[in-house]
Amino acid sequence: MSQPEITAYLKTSCGWSKGVRAIMDKYSLPYTEKDIIQNPAFRFEMEQRSGQSLSPCVEINGVMLPDISGEEVERYMLEKGLVSANEVKTDVPLNAACSDAEHAAMAQGQGLGQGIKMNL
Repeated sequence: MSQPEITAYLKTSCGWSKGVRAIMDKYSLPYTEKDIIQNPAFRFEMEQRSGQSLSPCVEINGVMLPDISGEEVERYMLEKGLVSANEVKTDVPLNAACSDAEHAAMAQGQGLGQGIKMNL
């Protein structure tokens, strides 16, 4: 099974963005992360490519999945045969909103820290 080409438009700290990152880790998938909080040009790019402003948005092999959770990304990849099911547990919820602390940090232009595969 070949590795899919993945670009993820994520927020620095966000429940849904953490869920997307967790799925990439669960399946050991390389991906390009474009942090739309740290780089406004990536937000503009995401909006142009997805046609809307909600995040996360994940592009897999040229198919844009707008406003999507980690749970939905996993379901899409399993349905398309891009990954095989596994029993690896994630350390974060795959479908959770941003916490009040995450919203406050983003409003102040700060991040709460996370693992990043490739941050552009």
